[in-house]
Amino acid sequence: MNPRPDQEPRFVSPLSDYGFKVTFGNQHKTLFLRQALQALLASPVPIESVSFEQTTFEGATADSRAGLYDLACTDAAGNYFLVEMQVGRFPQFLQRMKFYAFTKFNTLVKRGDFDFARLPRIYGVGILQHSIFPDLPGYHQLVNLRNAEGALLDTQLQLITVELAKFDENAPAITDLEKLLHFMKSLTKLRQLPEYPLFYREQWLREAIEELDRTAMSADERAYLEMSIAREAVVLRSQKDDVEQARAQALAEGKAEGEAMGKAEGKMEAEVALIQSMLRSGGLSLAQIAEYTGKTVAFVTEIKARLR
Repeated sequence: MNPRPDQEPRFVSPLSDYGFKVTFGNQHKTLFLRQALQALLASPVPIESVSFEQTTFEGATADSRAGLYDLACTDAAGNYFLVEMQVGRFPQFLQRMKFYAFTKFNTLVKRGDFDFARLPRIYGVGILQHSIFPDLPGYHQLVNLRNAEGALLDTQLQLITVELAKFDENAPAITDLEKLLHFMKSLTKLRQLPEYPLFYREQWLREAIEELDRTAMSADERAYLEMSIAREAVVLRSQKDDVEQARAQALAEGKAEGEAMGKAEGKMEAEVALIQSMLRSGGLSLAQIAEYTGKTVAFVTEIKARLR
């Protein structure tokens, strides 16, 4: 049963800034974070403890870019975790994750004695509401250094992404990863106890749900929640404007290039040039390009293969 539009959901979304801070970023209760990280890493080894790190970092040079992680922590073995939540559409999210992970790698090398064999592992974890790999099957991607045949070469630096848009919340949740994503995607739709899946009673999820329950919040917690909602709305509007501007620019550039080539080589060549330009921009999915150009996804896919 979904709440009526005029009803306030009982639970704050785990995808919100407030929800992320009181679940993943809860420094007093870390069970949820530890079990969630273990599930995201697809690791059979439990994470016994975590220590929270500074979430801001400075660039390597005076004029280089600084940044801000959503969450940074280390486990008992010294492994680093950089966790990012992305609610708005951000096609270049993987590039940002690489930037964060490589920056952390550089700081480890500088601080150490350059014994590369003893460097700790770095995990860049991205949890996305939308899809950034629309053409790839599966919602959970584990990215490592591999050769052309797919053989694993190194696991010291790993990138992990989950795309909630691809996850079917109506399918049975068996693994901890499936339980985690169901919780993140479905919690705000539930109001009454009979609606809760049985696995919500597991301690790691129960502790997180208690933090997100509006009915149990103090006045100070509600005030902080309202400020977080207002601040997050401003950020999301800005991100949406940036993405729309990138799409419009890619479309305009593609049309200009296609039209210029069309005068010399005909209509089909112009259409191919338009699609090639939009593919190079990297801001649109194959389905979006097909919609813009009036072509099929199969046709766009063929043009993409030619570029490769």
